[in-house]
Amino acid sequence: MTTSRSRGALARLAVLHAVGVTLLAAMVAFATPSHADTTWSVVPANADGPDGRSVIDLELAGGQQVVEHVAVINRSTQPVDFAIDANDGYLTSKGYFDMRPSDATPTDGGAWIQVPEKVTIAAGATSVVPVTVSIPQNATPGDHPAGVTASLETISGQVRVQNRVGVRLNIRVTGDYVTKVAVTDVRAEYTGSWNPFAAGSVEVTYTVANVGNVRLVTDNRVLTSTFVGQSSWSDPSAAKARELMPGGSRTFVARVPGAWPLGPIGTTVTAIPSPTGKPLPGVTAERVAIDTTVWAPPWPQLGLLALLVLAFLAIRLITARRRRRIEKLIMLASRGAPQEA
Repeated sequence: MTTSRSRGALARLAVLHAVGVTLLAAMVAFATPSHADTTWSVVPANADGPDGRSVIDLELAGGQQVVEHVAVINRSTQPVDFAIDANDGYLTSKGYFDMRPSDATPTDGGAWIQVPEKVTIAAGATSVVPVTVSIPQNATPGDHPAGVTASLETISGQVRVQNRVGVRLNIRVTGDYVTKVAVTDVRAEYTGSWNPFAAGSVEVTYTVANVGNVRLVTDNRVLTSTFVGQSSWSDPSAAKARELMPGGSRTFVARVPGAWPLGPIGTTVTAIPSPTGKPLPGVTAERVAIDTTVWAPPWPQLGLLALLVLAFLAIRLITARRRRRIEKLIMLASRGAPQEA
């Protein structure tokens, strides 16, 4: 996959979603140094060149070291000096992979990566850059996301812009893997209809946090129940396939239709986690369910009932008045008195 950006824009890391696994795609950035278009891409590689991977997956024990490679491809018509850097990876609030700025000091997986500071690539040429990953002896088990970028600084007026293009590294340290999530901040709010014959809906806001040490995706489900029945919701969007990094969290909003305002509505939020990346035999991820209750007074139905009661009383009153008038007319007729019109 390729992408391009106009002058002054930051080329960011892109994400592919396939079979529930998030992959960092090969990218092409667009910049404009020296009034000439410069495009380049960065892809995983072996020592001979690009190897067809979209992301670099590593599973190493503490103390191990491995040399990987990325290929930087200069697609422009002039030689270019690219800065190479490695840093920690993270997920944005929408679940997309990104990297910390190049001037930020890495503190996790990015700190374990050594790359050359720069590389000069001739026009139309490809340079294979070695990426040395050294796992500390005391590294904690689990996932430590990182990335490697090739960047180019450009000047636009008084503004200096750094365009970065990179490859994602999924670094997993072997050991005791923990697949666990927590559901917090569950809030439910009922929205009713003034039509007494129409059901309302329950909007549920909740946060799912990855409190384990490996990447997870969660299948989130919401169930509402009253004494007359149940309504359920499951996330139909692609968002449910986006990862949660260890220590990360994401807030979701679900709207469950078909909820009748009949007093208390029980709401259950269930998160069903599953690990992403390489399968983890023998490691199970338990589902987590949290309950809450929202009150839904049946105001439209009570209003309809009040109208029916008033209508019934009005009909009875009118009927009683007519009966009394008829009885009076009959009584007057029996006495031979003139009848009033």
